[in-house]
Amino acid sequence: MDFWHNVFSTISRNKWRSFFTAFGVFWGIMMLVVLVGFGSVIQKMFMEEVGQIAINSCFFFPAPTNEAYKGFNKGRNWNLSISDLQAVKQNYKKLKYVSGVVFAGGQTNNTVRNDKQGTYSVMGFSPEYNKIDPSKILQGRYINEIDMREQRKVCVIGEKILNDLFLPAENPIGSLIRINGVYYIVVGVMQPYSQAINIFGDSNEMIVLPFSTLQLTMNMGKDIHCIAITASNSENIEIYEKSIKTLLKERNTISPTDTGGVESFSLQMFIKPFMMLLLGVNILVWFVGLGTLFAGIIGISNIMLITVRERTQEIGVLRALGATPAKIITQIMCESVVLTIIAGIIGIMCGVGILSVIGNIIQMENFQISFSIAILSLGILVFGGLLAGLLPSSRALKIKAIDALRDE
Repeated sequence: MDFWHNVFSTISRNKWRSFFTAFGVFWGIMMLVVLVGFGSVIQKMFMEEVGQIAINSCFFFPAPTNEAYKGFNKGRNWNLSISDLQAVKQNYKKLKYVSGVVFAGGQTNNTVRNDKQGTYSVMGFSPEYNKIDPSKILQGRYINEIDMREQRKVCVIGEKILNDLFLPAENPIGSLIRINGVYYIVVGVMQPYSQAINIFGDSNEMIVLPFSTLQLTMNMGKDIHCIAITASNSENIEIYEKSIKTLLKERNTISPTDTGGVESFSLQMFIKPFMMLLLGVNILVWFVGLGTLFAGIIGISNIMLITVRERTQEIGVLRALGATPAKIITQIMCESVVLTIIAGIIGIMCGVGILSVIGNIIQMENFQISFSIAILSLGILVFGGLLAGLLPSSRALKIKAIDALRDE
């Protein structure tokens, strides 16, 4: 109790000096919290625009060849097949998702129900595709493996199609609609998570069928139009992209050096520049915030040096009475840490309050820093307080008892 009484009495001995010293730390940590809060909101807004799409994904398409090879002429057209899809699955078992994709092509008024009709994109996917480019299922379900295996005539429709072809209170699940002259049963209604990225079009205006069913109704045999893959986030999708293109060329008698033949694009190519921009914003936020906080900590260190100088006789008396160097260091360091933590906690609270007010004004939920960031900020405060007290405490140890008692 005596120790902590001495700590707080020393801090409160010169209230205004302590206040203005602590204000630097208060302002620094408050600015850090506010800046980090804004940075996290920018990142959150970007991720909301991206939706829940698997960023580490790549798509492969057949393209005309640019080289003559093994008896085939330059400019040859070819098609991907189910066997190519199976080969990718067999050779790259670490891939998270692999899906075939089939396009039905565009026709005017291709979808009819009773006296209503409309023009919508019709796509054939496998069940895994809804994990590569997810859509929110509002009613019913997505296509499944049984639909694929049995080539069921089922479909999942977009929300706009529901509004166009059905009455407001009408349940679409189990209803029949005619697509390109073939009747399908509606098993689900979907909605996109985000409108920012639409790989094959807006799912609000899309009809999804099992690609095996679409192959059958379009007399495509074993052909498919695209292979979509997703790797785990820890793996480099560019390595998979190059390797799978090589595999597809080998399987379809295309020259390994052909710059055409197989076209591909990865989502990383489009999203990586934005991710780098977000990283730059975060680095700038922490640089500015920590710089401001560090300036406040230097201010505390300077004031503690002045305090040690003013307390030369007091320290001399303590040394003469038998106070060990460890006790002197502990007291000086505790004074620095306590002043830093008090100012810092108030700064964190004010920063959180400012973010909350701004969040209410712009009507954005969870406009705050994360709990882990708050704990990290508190850790920085403790470290900063110890750092601020390091030089003053070392100066205090150099004071000799006899010299301190003679000091006037």
